[in-house]
This record gives sequence, C-alpha cells and structure tokens, in this order.
Amino acid sequence: MDTSLREMPVGIQDFEKLRTVGCVYVDKTTFVYNLAKKYSPYFLGRPRRFGKSLFISTLKAYFLGKKHLFEGLAIAELEKDWIEYPVIYIDFNIGSNDCLQTVEMALNAMLKDLERKWGITEPNPNLPLRLYYLIKTAYEKSGKSVVVLVDEYDKALVNTMDNPKIHQELITFFKGFYGVLKGMDYALRFVFLTGVTKFAKVSIFSDLNQLVDISLDKQYAEICGISENELLEQFQPELRQLAKVTGNTYDETVAEVKKRYDGYLFAKKGARLYNPFSLLSTFLKNDYAYYWFKTGTPTFLTSMLRNTLFDIRKFNNDITIPVKKIDEYRVGETSLTPLLYQTGYLTIKSYDASLDEFTLGYPNEEVKYGFLDELLARFYYQVGIG
Repeated sequence: MDTSLREMPVGIQDFEKLRTVGCVYVDKTTFVYNLAKKYSPYFLGRPRRFGKSLFISTLKAYFLGKKHLFEGLAIAELEKDWIEYPVIYIDFNIGSNDCLQTVEMALNAMLKDLERKWGITEPNPNLPLRLYYLIKTAYEKSGKSVVVLVDEYDKALVNTMDNPKIHQELITFFKGFYGVLKGMDYALRFVFLTGVTKFAKVSIFSDLNQLVDISLDKQYAEICGISENELLEQFQPELRQLAKVTGNTYDETVAEVKKRYDGYLFAKKGARLYNPFSLLSTFLKNDYAYYWFKTGTPTFLTSMLRNTLFDIRKFNNDITIPVKKIDEYRVGETSLTPLLYQTGYLTIKSYDASLDEFTLGYPNEEVKYGFLDELLARFYYQVGIG
C-alpha cells in the first residue's frame, strides 16, 4: 500500500478537522464513552505533545452531538442517544500565557465568543464572574446541563514556574477562576481538565471528591499515546514503508521504533505506550529523529535544574518516589522528580506495593539521548561548566 494515501495527523489537534480531512486516527472513543456516561469532573495529566488536546477535542465533538464524525469508530456501536449539550471549551494553547495580562487577554477572547452565542451583551468585567454567568445563562437558556472542557489548564502556571512573583499572581487568579466550577454542580453535566501537573495550591484540586484525577488510573492509562498492539494492528503500511526506506527488515524496524519511542507507563501496571508525536512524525518523514525534543524543551525546567542544583548523575540510575508525591507539584519543593515525571523526561518503570513507591527512569532512547544532548548541554552552558 502506498503510504501517501494515509495522512499522518502531525500537528492536528482538532478531532473534527482530523476526521474531515481523513487522517489516520487511533480510536480512543471507548474512553470517551466510558467517561461521558459518568457525571464526575475529571483531570488528566500527561506530558506535552502526548495527545491531550486531541482527546479533549474528541470530547467536545461528542458532547456537541456530532454523530457523523464518529462513523466507523467504537463509540458508534455504543452510543444510541447522541444528545447535544452546551459546551464551554477553553483552550490555553492559545496565546503566550506567560503572565496574568496575557492569560486575561486569551480568556477574554474565548469568553467573548461564547457570550455572543448565548446572547450575553454586557458581560461582567470580572473573569471568574463572567464564567459563572456564562455557565448559568447557557444552562437556563438551553434547558440542559453544561459541559466545561479546559485544555492545558496549567500552561501559564508551568510557563512561569521560574518567576515566583508572576507565578503567585497566576495562582491567586486561577484559584478564583477554577473555583467557580466547585459551586455549580447543579448546572454542570461534565467537566474535564487537561494539563501537565496538578498544582496543590489551585483550589479546584483541594478536594478530590470534586475533581477525579485519572492520571494514574489503570482504566485510563492508554487514553493518550499509542500501545504496541495499536502500532502493529494499525500502522502496518507505515512500518513496512519505513523498513524499505531505511534498508532494514520489518522486524528490525519494529525493534528500532520500540527502542526509540516506546516505554511510557502511566499506571502501577499496564501496557507501555509510544510517544504519539514522535511515532507519527517518524512515519510522516520516513526517518528517525528526536521529534519530541525538536518541539522545544520548557525553559522553566532548565532554570529549575540550575537553581536547585539538581544532581544530574541521578539519571544514570533509576529513581524511586512515593506514589503520593508523583502527581502533584508544590511550588518551592526541592525535589524535581515529580516534575520530571509529569513533563515526560522520566516514566514509571515498576511499582513496589510493599513500599507504595514507583521506580522511575528514562522511557526510551529518544528521551535519554535527547536529554543528554540538548537539555544538559544547555544546562552546562548556562552554569558555565565545561
């Protein structure tokens, strides 16, 4: 089969566009169905470029009742009702999100479009109150409970982790903004937030009965990323074409792809996952490279490694961490291990039930050598080593 007939969705994070232009799609709609049938608000943490935005966009299409987009997918056999709900979709991938002013500008633009849809002509100048009235108005005018989807809820918080003053301003703002959701159960059908880390001081995370964190839930471990079964079942043409271009056998190609891009685990046990961005980029280019790293290493991470005098020799051996500390970041913590896991530089290697702790390590060669070649080289340069 000619792989030019199969469009790789590299850089496409919108489910409707992906389905409309006919890109290859690894079917994750069973997860959509299982989540949507419940009424809890959820949080999913995953590293950057790991499929969070595409998944939340899929939720958006589902709750808008766009049945035609799901033809041929697993959910088409599961869902019988296809009810359209009011959807408030907030995407923090928009804008620079590097200070409170840019966050307010981005939110103002997004809320303005939604307010126009629901006939709100004189919005409250206070952004948390604007969110409150938007949910209330959509609920009252539609007669249906409201769906709230927030993609990369923490992008501004992550971007400013090396600037304590700006970071604290954003913490204070988001406590009020996301706190609105905690008092509106009566009007909410479904809430789903994605991000990299769970910031302990953001109020929506202060009560786990309010927000269910599925980041380490075995049931949802494969919600993003590509499993080995999905790779072998759905990407045969691409694997064979890659083998042909690189001059290797099919088995050698599978082994090379696995060595470079597999290895992520987001639960105590389960299937390991390939980085979807790197894998799809490899099939698009028919060549191996550090695709994930080429999208940019977060500058805050370099700064924090330098400022905390992080011992880089730790990476030569696996690192252990208590389960209770792996999924949450508290500003000012001296240990960067949770953050290195959440940002994708480390992953779960094993779980010790007797100690209730994880052993962490590099997920694959792309991360290991990308880290050594790029992140540490930059780190050495900035601190004047070598």
